[in-house]
Amino acid sequence: MIRKIIHIDMDAFYASIEQRDNPEYRGKPVAVGYGGKRGVVAAASYEARQYGVRSAMASVTALRKCPHLIFVMPRFEVYKTVSNQIMQIFREYTDKVEPLSLDEAFLDVTENKKEIEIATQIAKEIKQKIRHQTRLTASAGVSYNKFLAKIASDYNKPDGLYVITPEKAEKFLEKLAVEKFFGVGWVTAQRMHELGIKNGLDLKQHTEMELVRHFGKAGTMYYQFVRGVDEREVESEYVRKSLGAEETFAEDLYEIVDLLRALDDIAREVHRRADKKGFLAKTLTLKIKYADFTVVTRSKTVEYYLRTSDQLFDLGKELLLQIEDIEERKIRLIGLTLKNAGSDQMILTDQPVQLAFEFKE
Repeated sequence: MIRKIIHIDMDAFYASIEQRDNPEYRGKPVAVGYGGKRGVVAAASYEARQYGVRSAMASVTALRKCPHLIFVMPRFEVYKTVSNQIMQIFREYTDKVEPLSLDEAFLDVTENKKEIEIATQIAKEIKQKIRHQTRLTASAGVSYNKFLAKIASDYNKPDGLYVITPEKAEKFLEKLAVEKFFGVGWVTAQRMHELGIKNGLDLKQHTEMELVRHFGKAGTMYYQFVRGVDEREVESEYVRKSLGAEETFAEDLYEIVDLLRALDDIAREVHRRADKKGFLAKTLTLKIKYADFTVVTRSKTVEYYLRTSDQLFDLGKELLLQIEDIEERKIRLIGLTLKNAGSDQMILTDQPVQLAFEFKE
């Protein structure tokens, strides 16, 4: 049986709430966050995005791009309340709801409470109810698996609705830029470009073994996704125990300055993913794979939640420098993983946790 999956993603969620509640901000570039020297943009309105302002961007950079940018301090309790309203709307249709963060979720409506056969109709109804109850807009993607539904929800933003049927998937994916594929960040995209991979059609020309050689275990994921294959279930009761990122280098590294630069990029990516999924942890694990494929790991648990990319980098650097021969052997891969255990475990169900940003000078 072909599954019917919907991905709902709110449009500029935090910033849109601020514009909704403050009429003077409407139609203007707004950033949720602290505008000081060490501030970070937590969210940007679509008006701000036109100037190149993005979430996780340093506030000073955002102000250079948009000097008349309006900074608003976050109100996370308000955002959580609105998120709960939206999640309740989802559960009017199905209990198979997998929240990814406060502002997005997967829904499996293959079998649904209202016995509506067409998933697109459900997506339309949900969008209308969200607008009516919250005065906010959402974008929806509909397809037969999670990967394609998520891509579809981003296709016609804001206030979009896009459907990728099984018949349309192959040609759609062949034309899709590799940057749009799940799990392909900026660094990986650049490496793909160096290999002549610009879109899905280029990606399909490579065997699974080739992709694994270049990108590690993620290569299998890319191989499957470009063929429209994603067997992951929508998991309504999901306990995430770890979250991380790693990078396999095009050329082996051995200079400590290059290793630290790579570690900083990975720390930023782990922070971005953790913030997106509302994931909190106190344990960090560093993974090193040498040129001869030997792997070593180092871990440390601290007394506080690792909330910022700087904290991740500093702790990762400490672990890196504990490795005695770190400057004597060439390194093929570096990875960082946040891990939870026991009381640290966070359940992403009814009330997803949103990482707090530290807005201090």
